[in-house]
Amino acid sequence: MSRLWDKGAPLDERVLAYTAGEDHQLDERLVRYDIEASIAHADMLTAVGLLSPADHTAIRDALRAIGEEHAQGRWRLSLAEEDCQTAIENRLTERIGAAGGRLHAGRSRNDQVLAALRLYARDVAHQLQAAALAVAEALEALAARDGAVALPGYTHMQQAMPSTVALWATGFAAEIRDDAEGLRLAARRSAKNPLGSAAGYGTPNLDIDRDATRSSLGFAVTHEPVTAVQLSRGKAEAHLLFEITLLTQDIGRLAADLLLFYTQEFGFIALSDEFTTGSSIMPQKRNPDVFELMRGRSAVALAALVEVLGITQKLSSGYHRDLQLIKPPLFRGIDSCRQTLAILPAALAGVRFRPERIRLDPSVHAAGAANALVAEHDIPFRDAYRQVAAKLKEPK
Repeated sequence: MSRLWDKGAPLDERVLAYTAGEDHQLDERLVRYDIEASIAHADMLTAVGLLSPADHTAIRDALRAIGEEHAQGRWRLSLAEEDCQTAIENRLTERIGAAGGRLHAGRSRNDQVLAALRLYARDVAHQLQAAALAVAEALEALAARDGAVALPGYTHMQQAMPSTVALWATGFAAEIRDDAEGLRLAARRSAKNPLGSAAGYGTPNLDIDRDATRSSLGFAVTHEPVTAVQLSRGKAEAHLLFEITLLTQDIGRLAADLLLFYTQEFGFIALSDEFTTGSSIMPQKRNPDVFELMRGRSAVALAALVEVLGITQKLSSGYHRDLQLIKPPLFRGIDSCRQTLAILPAALAGVRFRPERIRLDPSVHAAGAANALVAEHDIPFRDAYRQVAAKLKEPK
């Protein structure tokens, strides 16, 4: 086993543990994307005459086999390999010999990593978009089921104006649909092909075709100039995490409402036993843990976003190993959001509003009464406002 940068000098194992960290574990999700990008790179090298047809066939077939074996769980990354790029190239050269080493012409581990991350982020953005839309649909189903139930609308935590379950649920649905659109648009920065930028300064004396890998991998554009590629590190990741943060904050506010509605003091809703838990000491309790964790997990995305921005904010140009530290918060924010979206539609299906427990204070109709005076008597709203306010002060 050799690392991509290995020149034969011994390495203190403490350095390996510190610099590689958890990268070998995190990279399990990137193997398929690195293999996809590697095959596209091999295709391009063959087209420009830097790889023979025989070597190309051997490389392509071996990469596909290595990827399939990983998908089947037949091999996993080790700390000694550092990352998926080293693991794949080692297996490739073990399988086909020196021809495997030809694949690295015209690329660096830097643009390899970034290509895999961008392909992964592009898929994740689309997956989260679809999952967010499923949540919006669940809210709309809730509105269709219980929408006619009257609810008080609150401002400053006080009953303010009349509302309904339909207005409440479709308001959240509309914002979550908007969040889904934000996730779709977040894929823009991941749609730039970094391959061919190598370590950030191109591939001197090698005439490669960056547009060929762009087309093969479905990137929208080639990232130009090559010096911009490393300057862009963290931006696509932060953009995706920003949209995830907005989505999880909307979900957190939705959860906060449901938790308030579920209290004995409110009693506006019932939750299914399948989506509540019990207490270890109080036999009567059913706890809304799922919605409490949804409320809490909005902090996970925000913390991940701040962490990514903090890593990149003061770096000078070019590549720095600091950028490796983007993966943990990125994956953590994605995974937390994905888990929430996976359970939320089913949790919403178990929400039932209890109209017999919902009481609107008569004062919530005050603004409507003022509006009616404006419409019926053609008086300024401020005069109508004062008339209604004075009437509310009259002793009953």
